[in-house]
Amino acid sequence: MPQPIHRTGDHADGPPGGLREADQGKRAIVVDGELEGRVALITGAARGIGAATARRMAELGAMVVCADVLFEEAATVASEIGDAAIAVSLDVSKEPQWKGAFAAARGAFGPVDVLVNNAGVMETASVVDTTDEQFDRLISVNFRGPFLGIRTAGREMTATGGGVIVNVGSVVATTPVETLGVYAATKGGIAALTKAAAMELGPKGVRVCVIRPGTIATPMSGPDTADDPFHRVLALGRIGQASEVADAIAFAASDRASYITGTEITVDGGWTAGRYALEVTGAQSVLEST
Repeated sequence: MPQPIHRTGDHADGPPGGLREADQGKRAIVVDGELEGRVALITGAARGIGAATARRMAELGAMVVCADVLFEEAATVASEIGDAAIAVSLDVSKEPQWKGAFAAARGAFGPVDVLVNNAGVMETASVVDTTDEQFDRLISVNFRGPFLGIRTAGREMTATGGGVIVNVGSVVATTPVETLGVYAATKGGIAALTKAAAMELGPKGVRVCVIRPGTIATPMSGPDTADDPFHRVLALGRIGQASEVADAIAFAASDRASYITGTEITVDGGWTAGRYALEVTGAQSVLEST
């Protein structure tokens, strides 16, 4: 069984970096203590969106379980948060490890109230060039992992009176890009599974929803390049920050989202709304005026 580890230390957090000047200092409207007393298990919590979510939920009063196959990095995040966090080693594709992670959470804090299925991997290859190994890895981590999480959490939450499951998908589930075909398929599968789980678990007091990030500055997506032309043609003209996705996840897990289930919340800077077509007359002047 994964062994929990308590870490103490100062919480290191600051404003998100890489924002345009007009966006500097802006933070989401959050309610202090709105997750007070909740126990949240977050997968992929060693880095990126998972680490940002663990920190944000702890800020809002939750006790967090930082779960990741990268245990030492997850333990560092837990250490930064302090006594309200533990770290557990979790390979999301292994069902026994899921049971161990939930047992560790119960032992440290009590039953899990919130599960954030965030762990994921990315493989870039065209559909016809995707190897069996790449396909199996994507399915194992990005689809089997959340499925096992939903199944484990669904059983435990229905036995303890309810809870919230937040799955992290992607906008490429509905707007695929070249070389991410199989990755997009796994995220589309999670969206469908979310709806089915929401229908089945709703009467038992469990909400299930999907957060769909666009391009976010994380170790998986690459560095925050403000001058990347791809981001320039988005409505907000920049790459997103992990803290902005964490805000949406925390909202979905809170009572402010008590009537939200079986649906998707998109955090993409306008990706799915459209992109500025620079070849169209006037488009460049619109961008230059911002």
